[in-house]
Amino acid sequence: MLRRLYDWVLSWAETPYGTWALFLLAFCESSFFPIPPDILLIALAVAVPKRSLKYALICSAGSVLGGCFGYLIGWQFMASIGSPIVDFYGLGEKVEYIGALYNKYDAWAVGVAGFTPIPYKVFTIAAGVFKINFSVFVLTSLVSRSARFFIVGGLIYIFGSKIKGFIEKYFNILAVAFTVLLVLGFVVIKYLLP
Repeated sequence: MLRRLYDWVLSWAETPYGTWALFLLAFCESSFFPIPPDILLIALAVAVPKRSLKYALICSAGSVLGGCFGYLIGWQFMASIGSPIVDFYGLGEKVEYIGALYNKYDAWAVGVAGFTPIPYKVFTIAAGVFKINFSVFVLTSLVSRSARFFIVGGLIYIFGSKIKGFIEKYFNILAVAFTVLLVLGFVVIKYLLP
């Protein structure tokens, strides 16, 4: 099943809708959607390595704009929209703690959430709830999200078809590893943070 999904996602690279799908997925993931855009970014970039930096840019732009939408949700619509989203991820009780992280670390909290598998959307919504400086939020999101996506895009741009063969050969292991990292991000937030 994972292999069919991988092949289907790869097929987007050959359509005129692949870049739009990547932008929309990155936008939605930063504010409410559970599926990270890395999977589609990798698939598009592997299919056409010479466009991998362009895809990283599109993914970064969608993610930062989606993060701004998440900020808006937390700032203006926490009760009606934000709380159900945060509760969906089982992190409703952690919002106050995330607020404490913002008070203590400000931009660093956004940067860590933007770069790692920690659920970024919860941090974007919490940033709006606690009204952290919007310029700092945008700048830090831009740096951390771009770093994350350009590392992926850059590696594929440099190694091209070699990395495609590696991904295809070890796809199942890579998929499991990525899923484990994603789940660990949720576990860290939910159970290991006070």
